[in-house]
Order: sequence, then C-alpha cells, then structure tokens
Amino acid sequence: MTVDRASEPVGTNTAGAEELADLRVMVREFLTEHSDEEAVRKIADDPDRLGYDPQVWSQMAEQLGLMQLALPEKFGGDGFGFPELRVVLEEMGAALLCSPFVSSVVSAAQSLLASGDESACARYLPGIGAGTTIATLAVAEEAGNWDAEACETAAVSDGEGGWRISGTKSFVPHAGTADLLLVAARTPAGPSLFAVERGADGLAVRTLETLDGTRPLGEVDLADTPAVLVGAAGGAAEGLRRAVDLTALALAAEQAGGMRRCLDISVAYAKERVQFGRPIGSFQAIKHKLADMLVRAELADAATEAACTAVAENRPDSMSAAVAAYITASEAFEHIAAETIQVHGGIGFTWEHPAHLYFRRARAAQNLLGGPTAAHHRLLERMGV
Repeated sequence: MTVDRASEPVGTNTAGAEELADLRVMVREFLTEHSDEEAVRKIADDPDRLGYDPQVWSQMAEQLGLMQLALPEKFGGDGFGFPELRVVLEEMGAALLCSPFVSSVVSAAQSLLASGDESACARYLPGIGAGTTIATLAVAEEAGNWDAEACETAAVSDGEGGWRISGTKSFVPHAGTADLLLVAARTPAGPSLFAVERGADGLAVRTLETLDGTRPLGEVDLADTPAVLVGAAGGAAEGLRRAVDLTALALAAEQAGGMRRCLDISVAYAKERVQFGRPIGSFQAIKHKLADMLVRAELADAATEAACTAVAENRPDSMSAAVAAYITASEAFEHIAAETIQVHGGIGFTWEHPAHLYFRRARAAQNLLGGPTAAHHRLLERMGV
C-alpha cells in the first residue's frame, strides 16, 4: 500500500526542555568516552575507510537507542522528530563522531518515509532503527547534482515485476559499508527510487579520496543490477527533494555543534595563552575574532532551531527553512573553524592540532550536497523563485 507521507510531520512525539537536557547530557557523556580526538583520528586515517567503529555504533543503538529516536513508532521507532534529533546531531558534530548516522538515520530513512511505500518502510526501517541495517541515499552523479530530475542512471523493468539499474552514482556517503542503497534512477515514467542490497549482482563500490576522512564517500557502479522499486514509478522527485532538504538540516545541526566546540576551545586558549605578559584574549584583534565567531554561531544556532521547529510543526516553509539553516551553518562553521586555527597561531597551523579536523569537516559538509551555489539555488526553488 502506498500513502502520501511527504506532507506529514517528521515526528509525532515531543520532548520537553528537561528531557532534551537529559538527552544532551547522555549523548555528550557517551561521546566524551567514545569519540575523543584519538578515536576520531584512528577512524579518519583508517586505510580501509570503514568510516565508523562498529562496536560504538552497536552501543549507540542498543544502549542509547539513538537510531530509532526520530523514526515512527509503527516502524519500531520512538516517534520523535527534528527538535530531538537536533540535540543528538549537535553533540555528534561537537565530538566529530565518525558514523553513518546522517546517511542512514536521516537521508535513507527520510527517503523511505517520503516515498509513502508502507511495505518498503516496514521492511527496512526497523533494521535502520535497530542499527543492524546501515543505509545510504545515492542521488548525485558525476556533476554532483542532488536533484533526482538530473539523474542519468536508468532503470528498466525485467518483465517479471522486478527492475534492473545501470549507471554510476557519485559522492555517496558511507557507500562502502552500506547494507542498503536507496538509488535514484530514471524510468520511462520519470525519477524513481529503488532499493539495492549489498552484494547484488553488478554492484561495485569504490571509495573516493576526500578531504574529510571522518565521512567517507563512494562511487557506486550499477551494471544491470537487480533492484526493488520503492514507491510509485516516476513519483520519487518530490520525496527525494524533501529527503535531501532534511539531510541539509541534519548537517546544519552537526555544524552548529562543531562550531560551538571550535568557539569553546578558542576562548579557552585565548584565556590561557600568554604573550607579552598577558593573555592573548586581552588583545583587541583576538577579542574581535572571538566576538565575530560568537555572533556567527548564535545566528547558525537560531536558524537551525527555527528550521527544526518548522519541520516539527509541518509548516509550509519548513523545507526552505531547512535549506536556509544549512547555508547559514555552512558559512558560519567554515569561518569559525578557520578562525580557530588563526587564534591558536603557530600551533594551530600544524596538522596535529584538532582545529584542522574541524576545518576539514566544515569544508566537506559545506560541499557534500553540491556546494554553496547549489544550496542557494535549492533555497530559491523552495521559495518558489
């Protein structure tokens, strides 16, 4: 059975301020133990490009229940939405957690929900929520365009109720470790969504060399690969736009957490680093940098919070608010991460300093969905311009 979910709110349950504070403390304590700088570097530098620690991933699911937090209760989730997810993502961004959380729990799960395909949701979402299925969304191709209308990858019916896909997808997060690929492909009816499981015939994945090792990207080749249609043939464009917009909002929340951590370490260093007999934070140039960083962080926080509220309330402007938050947070995070390097002076310019991990994440997150120009075009489209 297929139903229209694109206009429904992401979550039906709502956590109060005290519950959100408790959630933040729980996630922060867990990540303090499991995602320190040493752990991040170990995963980022892993030649196998796994992109996450399987043991930590399992604990996130089994002990904290984070993957099921924002999934509907009917599919094994807790029924919460983006205001709650925002808290989790901010803490993950602050800790630079290496995991397929955004690609699986947001991008893939939201594309399934937006498809309106009850059967596909019932088949795949419980595993995603339990953390036993890692999923990812494959939309972009060589040009890096995340609009399903631009897909050249093609799907044809095999005449027996199944489909075969041929083409190449690029910039697919965690493609190398995904158990499930949700692939946008063109059919005679228009853009459609297909489920392709790991090990399918004709499926090959190559890990790309990227600036940010904390979120590996892959290139996916499909050669007459068997696939299962998700939703109606030709009916995936709008749902995929929504899934990409919500991915942008998730990245904005991650970025908000990352920039806050950069600001915190910059302020702490400005207080403790002494030059010419006084803390460098007493110098006007450093004061102005820190003040500017704070203003940008506050603006990004406000934009992200407003967008999460708009999505939770299912407001008509929720998707434009999501993209606007992503643009705001992307610009702010890149600037703040770069200024963190500057505040730390000579030591900040060494590759061994953690500021570079945040700067790489900032640059990569800003370009993940096609880059700043694509994001601005996406926003204008959502505004009807």
